[in-house]
Amino acid sequence: MTWRPTIAALAGLCLAVSATTLPAGAAANAEQVSAHAALAGPPGPPPGVCPTGASYGPPLPASTLTAPRIRGGFTFLEGPVWVADGGYLLMSDMAGGTGPYNVQPSTIRRFTPPATFDTFIANAGSNGLALSADAQQLVAATHDQRSVSAYRLSDRARSTVAANYQGRAFNSPNDVAVRSDGVVYFTDPNFQRGNRPDQMSGRTSVFRVSNGQVSLVDDRLRQPNGISLSPDGSALYVGAYSENKIYKYVVQPDGSIGARSVFVNYIGGPDGGTIDCAGNVYWTSGGDSLVHVYSPTGTQLGTIRPGNSGTTNVAFGGPDRQTLYITSGPWGDSGLYSVRLNIPGYPY
Repeated sequence: MTWRPTIAALAGLCLAVSATTLPAGAAANAEQVSAHAALAGPPGPPPGVCPTGASYGPPLPASTLTAPRIRGGFTFLEGPVWVADGGYLLMSDMAGGTGPYNVQPSTIRRFTPPATFDTFIANAGSNGLALSADAQQLVAATHDQRSVSAYRLSDRARSTVAANYQGRAFNSPNDVAVRSDGVVYFTDPNFQRGNRPDQMSGRTSVFRVSNGQVSLVDDRLRQPNGISLSPDGSALYVGAYSENKIYKYVVQPDGSIGARSVFVNYIGGPDGGTIDCAGNVYWTSGGDSLVHVYSPTGTQLGTIRPGNSGTTNVAFGGPDRQTLYITSGPWGDSGLYSVRLNIPGYPY
């Protein structure tokens, strides 16, 4: 289903960012994104993602699935996100580190089914991607500036969502999730920090951005990676890559975070994840290159195999959002895979 924004929904992403929080030269871009009020309704997924009042059966056609490859030959794909209004998928393609700080360049590629690929944003500096609540902006974890950015889909103009925490540079923001009222959550491991100075005193953390203010969610995780919200907005899931665990946090109505618990006690090298409209959790594992599928209670329901190595992230897409797109493959031959499932889900 293609969602078209109403006037109320155009409240969009909470990017009330003042020029004082931006790095040099970014203030002009911030003016292109107005300050927004919270959206009406429950703080769940972006409008139009999950049908209201629907009931669902098992999410997988079989407990073990194989996802065919659409195309390979990319350097290192990450962060797929489906843009329903355009009918295309965006994803980051990261290259090897360059320059004195060994920072990885990144290009945002576009896939338009059934087989068209092109460059959407060159030199994007991005890793994980999501959509703003009004679906008009691409929210990106951008390690080039050690920030979270927003790219306007209409003209690719870039602005800053989060520049730093209490004046200290992030490590290298990795993945993002956006609530329907525009609250942004993101992970900050140090994977793409390169040779730049550590201003986080060795901590790798999860952060929240609400009304332009950055607050700490948790700095106890070892290399937090993928991040996803439950459909009703009441739970936040984070994969701790160096702990081989997925954590679950209670989310309060105002977006603040409550109690933390272990959702999955062991998954080898958890990378990116997504959620379907029944609340089932899909998480990629670098250890076995599978997509592991869990019920909302943490029971494993099955696995999906896209390739033989390097599975990184997942997103639902297609006209009915029942196609699961998967980025996977070894460095230098990363590819895009897909498989049809029984339940629609998040576009990132």
